[in-house]
Amino acid sequence: MIRGRSQLPDGRTLAWRETGSGPTVVLLHGWTMTGAVFAEIATLLAPDFRVLMPDLPGHGTSSPSADVSLRQLATDLAVWLQIVAPAPCLIGGWSLGGMVALSLVAEIGLKPQGLVLMATTPRFTQTDDWPFGLPATEVRLLERNLRRSFQPTLGQFFQRMFVGETVSDERLREIRRFAIYGEELPDPASANHLLKQFASQDQRSLLPQVDCPVLVLHGELDAITPVGGGRYFAERCARAFLREYPDVGHAPFLSQPEEVAAEVGSFVQWCR
Repeated sequence: MIRGRSQLPDGRTLAWRETGSGPTVVLLHGWTMTGAVFAEIATLLAPDFRVLMPDLPGHGTSSPSADVSLRQLATDLAVWLQIVAPAPCLIGGWSLGGMVALSLVAEIGLKPQGLVLMATTPRFTQTDDWPFGLPATEVRLLERNLRRSFQPTLGQFFQRMFVGETVSDERLREIRRFAIYGEELPDPASANHLLKQFASQDQRSLLPQVDCPVLVLHGELDAITPVGGGRYFAERCARAFLREYPDVGHAPFLSQPEEVAAEVGSFVQWCR
């Protein structure tokens, strides 16, 4: 797998991984993770596609930004894409990565061939008119625990991705090996600032501006971004397709990598 670093206009750097050749698929990781989380599915896609996996700013070996907002993350990625993949490509985002992908399309004006939203929600926390999120008190508790005990809290968050699934301990160890071990911990300040943003993040108003094909992949057991959020996308994006995974939690591409790779591959071909 190729490793690269691109310089942003303000001197910060954005790190990325690349494998395969063919039509370009960009995969954006979730909160506190890195592009390495996609190593397995990227290997499955590599025979047919060029797969790019950046570390979001403040994650992995990418420089943190003073402005830790979804729009700034999207702005940085738009600059990076002009350097490494200026032609239209497919953008896939998991959880936080899906939120950034939405901002890329609806706020920055990127015109991808298609958009894949994996375990993504337009609003992370519950409100009176949004039942498909975490209670605000739970998000505040997570924020407090992150300040008090950073690494153990990240470990607990990882475990929650698979709540309700029948995932063996051996498989969880395998995922940790390629997705976490050997990777740098995220910048604590960036992780905390993003978590605070989740309390007020609301991208529902952006959905009418998404006019490209959208593939929504969501686990029915998702305990972090409930499946209702995925169904909401499918109902309100004009050209959306929904694929739900029974007995799967927050990371379908880790729980069922072959199935998700096949879905993404078919979707890329459909979008061309």
